[in-house]
Amino acid sequence: MRLTTKGRFAVTAMIDLALRQNNGPVTLAAISQRQQISLSYLEQLFGKLRRHELVESTRGPGGGYTLARKAADITVADIILSVDEPIDATQCGGKENCLGEGGRCMTHELWASLNTRMVEFLDSVTLQKLVDDQLAKGITIEDKPAVKRAISAAPVVKPVRVNAPNSVFALGNAFSKS
Repeated sequence: MRLTTKGRFAVTAMIDLALRQNNGPVTLAAISQRQQISLSYLEQLFGKLRRHELVESTRGPGGGYTLARKAADITVADIILSVDEPIDATQCGGKENCLGEGGRCMTHELWASLNTRMVEFLDSVTLQKLVDDQLAKGITIEDKPAVKRAISAAPVVKPVRVNAPNSVFALGNAFSKS
C-alpha cells in the first residue's frame, strides 16, 4: 500500500484549515502558498472534501473554507477516503481474485488484515489530534488579517482648490495684471 500525494495533501490542507478557521473562512490560495500545494490541485481535493461534507465553502469577498464538523469528529480515514485514496495492500483490490481465475494468492489474508489495521489506525487519529500536535510543536498562526473597509458604490469626492482662473476672461485679466 502506498499513500499518494492526494491523501497526503488532503490531510495537510485539512490541518492547515483547522488551525486557522477561527479567524474566518480560509482561502485555498493561502493554503496553497503556505503548504506549497498547487491551487488547482487543492480545488479538486476540496471539491471532494465538500461533497463528503467535511468542509463548507463561503463565496465572495472574505470567503473560503471552514470545517463542516468539529475537528474532533473528523478522522484521517474520513479525509483519505473522501479524496478517493484507496487504502488497500492486496494485489487484487480486495476482490479475492489475486490469481485471476485461480482464486486468492497465498498472502491475501495477510494483506487484507493489514488493510483492516490501517483503516482502524487512521480512523483512530482525529484532525483535532493532528492540530494539537502542531500547536504543541509551537507552530505560529498569524493573526486575523486586517479588516478591509467596504468599497462604497459612490466615489468619495474631495473639493479641489485651484488657484487658476476659471474662465477665458479671468485668464486674460490675470495676464493683463502682470
